[in-house]
Amino acid sequence: MRQLVLLILICGSLKGISQRTKITADKVFDGLAMREHWGVIVEKNKIVQVGPKDQLGEADQSFDFPGGTMMPGMIEGHSHVLLYPYDQTGWNDQVLKESRSLRAIRGSKMATKNLYAGFTTIRDLGSEGAGYADVAIKQSIEEGIIEGPRMLVAGRAIVATGSYGPKGFHPDFDVPLGAEAADGERLISVTRDQIGKGADFVKVYADYRWGPDKTAMPTFSIDELKLIVETAASSGRDVVAHAATAEGMRRATLAGVKTIEHGSAATLEVLKLMKENNVALCPTLAATHAVTQYFDGWDGQNPEPEKILNKRQLIKDALKSGVTIVAGGDVGVFPHGENVRELELMVDYGMSEIEVLKSVTSINAEVFGLSSLGILKEGFLADIVVVGGDPTQNISALREVKMVMKDGKRYK
Repeated sequence: MRQLVLLILICGSLKGISQRTKITADKVFDGLAMREHWGVIVEKNKIVQVGPKDQLGEADQSFDFPGGTMMPGMIEGHSHVLLYPYDQTGWNDQVLKESRSLRAIRGSKMATKNLYAGFTTIRDLGSEGAGYADVAIKQSIEEGIIEGPRMLVAGRAIVATGSYGPKGFHPDFDVPLGAEAADGERLISVTRDQIGKGADFVKVYADYRWGPDKTAMPTFSIDELKLIVETAASSGRDVVAHAATAEGMRRATLAGVKTIEHGSAATLEVLKLMKENNVALCPTLAATHAVTQYFDGWDGQNPEPEKILNKRQLIKDALKSGVTIVAGGDVGVFPHGENVRELELMVDYGMSEIEVLKSVTSINAEVFGLSSLGILKEGFLADIVVVGGDPTQNISALREVKMVMKDGKRYK
């Protein structure tokens, strides 16, 4: 009997001992620079040691990846888990014909695809007519109901009355917009309501295709945008702005948003203004690349259409201006799990591989306020990805995901 009690006590004490996991690889990109023959030791959900392989301590289990590269879990800067490519089902039909329940179930699967592609955190920029289903998907991941990345969600985006949503219906018929319309002083209560319902940040459409012949034109005044920014800031939250026009970008920048999404018609002048005001650019190259193919019939070869040339110029001017570039492809417009397309295009359009790797890890973490992510560092969360090959030589090596760890748990 005494032996049985002793055995129970020993087993109970062993359960309290944290297991240490050692992960090593030929190359380690720590979020800032590439290292040779380094590794990490993980205990619970934290990185407890980083350095050369031969200087790491003992561990209960070890994983070595010869020929591979270890790096921080990638951070997707612009996703929509509640959308899927429009050449499969158009945006109008997704918003108007599919139930929120169906979209939430599909969205959960899409979230999992992001995780298994090596993106352990995603910033989801609007539920596109599915209410707060993005908040529910985030909660289901946090509660362990489904596998998925850490999520920052916007809930319903804010749009100016009359500017956004499905068109062509009887004027007396109110159709779901895919966002929430508000103007003037009401922007304060709508911002507060979205925060209260679970938004981690607020998204606003600073311009949209509501001009003559559906040309993109600014929507809100600077003062209106400031109302949103000031209200969100009082709760410790940022505002991000959809803006394709130079004027929409200028207004959003002066209002104090954190990031500007798309920026297709940016000028060097407005990019410099963003740099001066510490506003980052999320260029969403892959979305433009995708829709130009399936809407405009471009075959992906030369000659490149104007939309693609404009994006190339955007990256050239952004690099010249010194504005911070975050990595986010608008995934959902193209297939979830194909997130690396954005990183490949960033390189193709003029950024170096190391700049892109920083963007998708440490820079995204800093801009999005993720203080314990984006770098392999002692005390940081154990979000770790291992890929085949060397992405500083070929960025497409990021497609060959060998291991995914999020918050200390291995998923792949």
